[in-house]
Formats: sequence, C-alpha cells, structure tokens
Amino acid sequence: MIIDSQVHAYEANTPKRPWASVPNWPAHVTGDEMIAAMDKVGVDGAIFISAFSLYRFDGSYAQEVQRAHGNRLAIVKPLDADDPAVEEVVAEWKKVPGAVGIRIMLTKNCGWVPGQHAGLDRIARAAVRHDFPLNLHCWDNLDNGIALIDRHPDTRFILDHLGIQQPHVPPAPAELAQWNPWAALPKVLDLARRKNVVIKVSGACTLSKEPYPYPDIWEPLARVFEAWGIDRCLWGTDWTRAAAVLNYEQGVEPFRTTTRLSEAERAMLMGGACAKAYRWQPKR
Repeated sequence: MIIDSQVHAYEANTPKRPWASVPNWPAHVTGDEMIAAMDKVGVDGAIFISAFSLYRFDGSYAQEVQRAHGNRLAIVKPLDADDPAVEEVVAEWKKVPGAVGIRIMLTKNCGWVPGQHAGLDRIARAAVRHDFPLNLHCWDNLDNGIALIDRHPDTRFILDHLGIQQPHVPPAPAELAQWNPWAALPKVLDLARRKNVVIKVSGACTLSKEPYPYPDIWEPLARVFEAWGIDRCLWGTDWTRAAAVLNYEQGVEPFRTTTRLSEAERAMLMGGACAKAYRWQPKR
C-alpha cells in the first residue's frame, strides 16, 4: 500500500471556520478533493495533519473529514505548549477515532525552548503515556528540535520534512545558483543516531533545483536513506503546503517511478515505514 505521510486538507476561508492566516495555497482542498487527488495517482491512504497555518490548534475539520474517510485518512493535530491543560488535550485526542499522533510546531518564531518551557516536556511525556508518536516540525530550528528529542529518549518522535526548510514558492531563476537547499543535511544525518526518532521524507521534491521529475534530489536522499535506514524513512508529499511548487502527482510519481529504489525499498519508503510509525494503515 502507498501511504502519504503528510497531507493537509481544508475548507474555504469562511466565517464558519475562519483561517488564522492566508497562505499561498489553493482556495480550498477539502477532504473529498484530497481523496480524489490520491485516487487519481493510486495513493491508498494518508496521514492528514491538521493545518496549523489555517486552524492553529483546532483539529475539528480533520475530525470531520476522518469521519467521512476513516478508511483512507488518519489524523494528527498540533498542540499548544502554552496550554496548562495540554496533557488533558492529549488524553482527549487519544479517544478520537482515527487519531494516530500529535504535533509540536517548534519553529524559530514559536518562542518555545526545550529545557526552558515545561509545556514541551508535558507534551513529550503525554505522548509516551498515550502511546502517540510526536511529530516535530522544526525545519528552521533544528538545534532546538534535537534538544527536545535528547531530553525525551522514551518518546517516539517523527521529524517532519527531513528537518530541512523548504520553499513555499519556486526560487526565482536568479536565486537558484546561490540556493543551497541541503545546507542542514549534515545535522540531519547525525540525528539518525538517535533511535527514538524516524524521519519524514516529505516535501523532498520542493528541494530540487531542476524541473520535474527532480533528478537532483536522489544523491542527498541516498545519504538520508543510508544514515537512517529505509525502514525509518516515511515518504510524503506535504501537499497542499507544496501546492505553489508542484501538483500532487508531481510529488508522487518521482518516487513511484525512480530506478534509484528497489521494489522492496519503494514499498517500505512509500508505505511500510509510515504504517509502522503510526501503527495504522488504510483499508480499501
């Protein structure tokens, strides 16, 4: 089975469920539309990450979509480390049908520093207590992400987006020569020594400096696969966050058709590792 480790779906921006910000995403990609995009390219299931950019810590739309498509989508929601009741939030999320994980947005501007913010520790401990993997988005703040992982060796972490900051729009032609999308790769490879973390190979196609099918991603990805082991690598598109850079099919096909992967490696990268990390798989 092919399982996408990260997708976002959302309604149009309306007073009923207003967006917290307005990113450069399509006007709407509803749950039904996400399933249609998956069907078009043969993706069996996906981990639906409630979109922080739009809904912050509210996972209600993800729950609504999961009720309609529970055989195809499992759900993850971001958590607020400033919430004194965050442990109770995790306990309640555990009861939600289809909930398979929780997430911390530990980006540079969040103001949360491991060792200085008790809420981060409460979330990490609650993840262990409720047997959730903790998704960690820290692509511009990797040192603090590593610090949190090291503070909680018993927590199962899933590092989002290779731990590498990815573009929201295609780099301008004049910028391409100076752009080094893989600058953080040495730290990412070193992080593989921590056995309590797996890595999402999500949004990787957006790191290419070449047109579709993005041939230049394979050399750095080979180093990731070697360091982490293919069974700890979870392919994903990060669509619709990546929608201004590529369409859904363009995020899928390079991995499904490349000759750089054996069939066994492809099966693990594009489904097996995700099913293992989230302890979930779709039913078709």
